Amino acid sequence: MTSGITSGKRIDIKAFIDERSISAYQWLLVALCFLIVTADGMDVAIMGFVAPSIIHDWGISRPAFGLVMSAAPIGLVIGALTAGPASDRIGRKWVLITSVFLFGVFTIATAFTQTPTAMALLRLLTGIGLGAAMPNSTTLLSEYAPQRKRALLITIMFTGFNLGSALIGFAAGWLIPIHGWRSVLIFGGALPLLLIPFQIWLLPESARLLAVRGASPKRIGAVLGRVCGARFAGDEVFVSSEPPLPTRKPIGVLFSQGYGSMTLALWVTYFMGLLVIYLLTGWLPTLMKDAGLTVTAAANITAMFQIGGTVGAVLVGWIMDKVRPAPVISAAYLGGGLCVLGLGYIGALSSSLALLVFAAGFCMSGAQTGLNAYAPGRYPTVARATGVSWMLGMGRFGSIFGSAIGGALLGFGWQFGAILAMLAIPATLAAIAILVSQRVSAGETAASPNTAH
Repeated sequence: MTSGITSGKRIDIKAFIDERSISAYQWLLVALCFLIVTADGMDVAIMGFVAPSIIHDWGISRPAFGLVMSAAPIGLVIGALTAGPASDRIGRKWVLITSVFLFGVFTIATAFTQTPTAMALLRLLTGIGLGAAMPNSTTLLSEYAPQRKRALLITIMFTGFNLGSALIGFAAGWLIPIHGWRSVLIFGGALPLLLIPFQIWLLPESARLLAVRGASPKRIGAVLGRVCGARFAGDEVFVSSEPPLPTRKPIGVLFSQGYGSMTLALWVTYFMGLLVIYLLTGWLPTLMKDAGLTVTAAANITAMFQIGGTVGAVLVGWIMDKVRPAPVISAAYLGGGLCVLGLGYIGALSSSLALLVFAAGFCMSGAQTGLNAYAPGRYPTVARATGVSWMLGMGRFGSIFGSAIGGALLGFGWQFGAILAMLAIPATLAAIAILVSQRVSAGETAASPNTAH
């Protein structure tokens, strides 16, 4: 439903969105971004489910298949680092659509490969699309979500990632016995491609980016009115209030006075958080099996981490909208550190293991998803997608390092308790770094800690 005609005045786009109730179109945008993130989650997780069948069919060793498994994470880093600057220059909408197209097409193409080398190359290209999709979904939604509900809406969007990871697992279990592993890749690539017509039709460009880029008031009014359910007379002046910047180059803004220290603090936080999450989820089943649990019990208990993370993400997002967000995220990271300490102390055979794994997921994934909701508001519009995507890109090195260090520590003879106790250190560093990011953001840019630029 549209409101009365607004005319003849200067309209700050962010304030206009913040002061209005959430429109049906804004909820539609949440749903679209949720589906994109769900498709992203499917295609990130897909190789884990088809790898045993491929290794069996091709008769290759697990180490030889490691090249394929490591290709997508490398692509994710490349995609994240390149998509943000492109989005800030070209626009959110078409970079996002292109990224979904890329990972859909290359996932389908992967189904028709015959060698590990070809599959690794296509997984690298798939990873570039995957790495570009997440930060652009986050940025676009953050620019249309009102401040009072922003963190909650973004964290709800991110629960789609866990849903997608679970869905592709169920699909693999159904398709592989009947049609083989290639059918899973075709299925995983077809679903994102089905979203593209709806993205072209329904995704709006960022009105705030249009204003910063000097688009015509008529174009801005048409986009903003469509999303917010408002009508404009055509003689308005649309603005996106921004702090003064020493440079207009997105990457330059990240390291300029007022943003450099904050950028590094956000990178450290995201890196440490992903290090903990990937080491824990990647190696926990092995650690529990080595400690004496069955494979089934180890898998079921590890799944509690994802369930806890989904619940934690929504609750952390809801709390972030009520109070200052950085201390909320910091407290969640500290809680995660205490949980992994507890896991190391009680041991793998404790009856409380599943509960503590759930709590660790609640805290660590809740904090990590909350950080995704927090970061867009730390940057001005001209560099927002770059700031978010580079944080995600640098954080991916944490996931790669976390996955690798788990195997190294096991090789050195570290046991269940020692490895998990060690994880309390990066969790605590993440808790400290997010508070540093708030302090330097407030001190250097003279912005309120809970106010997006």
